[in-house]
Amino acid sequence: MDPLTDPAGGNLTTERLVLGTWSDEDAEGLFELSNDPEVMRHFHAMPTRDQVQNMVAKHRDNLAAGRPGLYAVRVADTATFIGFVGLSAAVFDAPFMPCVEVGWRLRRDAWGHGYATEAAGAALAHGFQTLGLDEIVSFTTVANEPSIAVMRRLGMHSDPAEDFDHPAVPEGHPIRRHVLYRLTADEWRARC
Repeated sequence: MDPLTDPAGGNLTTERLVLGTWSDEDAEGLFELSNDPEVMRHFHAMPTRDQVQNMVAKHRDNLAAGRPGLYAVRVADTATFIGFVGLSAAVFDAPFMPCVEVGWRLRRDAWGHGYATEAAGAALAHGFQTLGLDEIVSFTTVANEPSIAVMRRLGMHSDPAEDFDHPAVPEGHPIRRHVLYRLTADEWRARC
């Protein structure tokens, strides 16, 4: 299903989800889920409350300005906050930079329902249709099979020659090695 954009609020909607701007309650929910060891098992550190607040403020501003940003995701029927999905300009040194990444982080009780794929599909559509991006990437540690499965369901593809060591992860850390998945606007249009 193609996402629908609410011109008044800038929300994206899917069959089951609303992707919208951030409330203070959403920021608190993000802090809680980002400090769940199971949710964060593929990250090398959990964020502080200040880091979460700064991230929320940055993406609230990006979305308001019509730039790539991460959306707060709510289940449409209940308005329950379940995490974030959206686009972000990655800011580290790697051969594929500059780039815009599609990413997600959801509460554990939201796993296994197809929400990440559904919401990320809406974010891709927004990126290609509205923002006019030529390519969107996604990356994660090589052991993160659930996220890799989402990337594949989105039609993204990888080349093992592009696997990389994430410079923000300390050397020797088991999650340092990452896979890179790509999707071009032409590939996305061919799937629609």
